[in-house]
Amino acid sequence: MCFGHDGDAALERSLAQKGASRRGLLRGAAGVAAGAAAVGATATPALAQGRGPGHGHGHGHGRRREVPHDRISIQLYTLRSAADQLVVGDPVKIGYLRVLEALARYGYERVELAGLYGQTAAAMRATLDDLGLRATSSHDGISATIGAAHLKFQNARTLGQRYVNVPYLNSDKLADWQRWADQMNEEARVARSYGLRYGYHNHAHEFTIDLGGGLTPWEVFMDRLDRRFVHLEVDLYWAFTAGVNTGHTTAESALEFAKDVVNDAPLAVRQYHVKDRTAMGTTQAEADMCDLGVGVIDFPELFRNHEVEEYIVENDTPDNPAAPLLSAAVGHLYLDHLEY
Repeated sequence: MCFGHDGDAALERSLAQKGASRRGLLRGAAGVAAGAAAVGATATPALAQGRGPGHGHGHGHGRRREVPHDRISIQLYTLRSAADQLVVGDPVKIGYLRVLEALARYGYERVELAGLYGQTAAAMRATLDDLGLRATSSHDGISATIGAAHLKFQNARTLGQRYVNVPYLNSDKLADWQRWADQMNEEARVARSYGLRYGYHNHAHEFTIDLGGGLTPWEVFMDRLDRRFVHLEVDLYWAFTAGVNTGHTTAESALEFAKDVVNDAPLAVRQYHVKDRTAMGTTQAEADMCDLGVGVIDFPELFRNHEVEEYIVENDTPDNPAAPLLSAAVGHLYLDHLEY
C-alpha cells in the first residue's frame, strides 16, 4: 500500500456511494485499484462480504435476475504473481496461502485451479476446506497417457471438483485439431466414470485460423467433439475478441458474435470466464483485458442470453499489476451485485 494513501478504505468508500449506478460504482472501485501501488491480504471491501439486507435473487414475478452468489468463482491464474511471492518475514507460509485467505474474505466460495503450487491434491483440499473454499474446476491439459489422465481425474475427485477443462490448444494443422478432439473425447469418457464434467476453454484463434478451404479449428471441434461427454467453458472476452478479429467493428456486433458462439454450439455451455475488454481496438496496444465493469462488454446481455452453472472471474493482465488482489475484489463485487 502506498504511504499516505489508504487504498482499501478508499475502495470501500467508492463502493458505498449512495445512488451510484452499478457501472459507475465499479468504475470507481477500479479507479482506486489503479491508484494503489500494492495490496495485502487484509484488504476487505465492505460489500465483498455480501449483498446486504433485502438483496435476494430475482428469478420471477417481473424481478430482474442476478448471478447466484455461490456460482461465482475465480481462475487463480489471475493471481499468479501474488501467489508466487513469499510472505515477507515468514519463509514457510508462501504467497498462495495469502491469496486464498484473501479470496475467502472477499466472499468467494469457489476457485478454479491452474496447478497445485507444488502441493498434493489432498493437502490443497485440506487448505481449501479450512478456508471455506471449494476447488470446483481446474485447467488441465490433455494427458500424455491414459494412466496420467486417470491420475488427473483422481486428483480432481480428491479436490472435490465438478469440472476439468482443457485450457489452450493452438496449431495451424488440421490433423492436430482432429487428433486433439479424439483425445478429448477419450478423456471425457474416463472423466465421466469419475463423476466429472470435461470441457474445453476457448480463445480467439480457434475462430480465425484457416486450416484449409476456410475451415476453422472451432468448426472442427464443434463437429468432432462428443456432445454427450464434452462441454464448453466459454471465455466471453475471447469470444467477443474473436468477433472483433473477424471484422465486427462495433461493440454491439461483436457482442452478437459472442452470443452466436454460445447459441450455435452443439455442445452444452456450462461455464463462463468473465473478463472485460478496454475498447474495440484490434491490437493489444489499442485494447486489452480490464477489470469487470469498466470495459465495453455488455455482460448483462450475455447472461440474459444464456445462464451457466459457474461464472469465473478472470483478468490475465490485472489493471494494477502490483495489486492483483484488487482485480479479484472488484470482479467479485461486480458479479455479486449485477442485475440482468
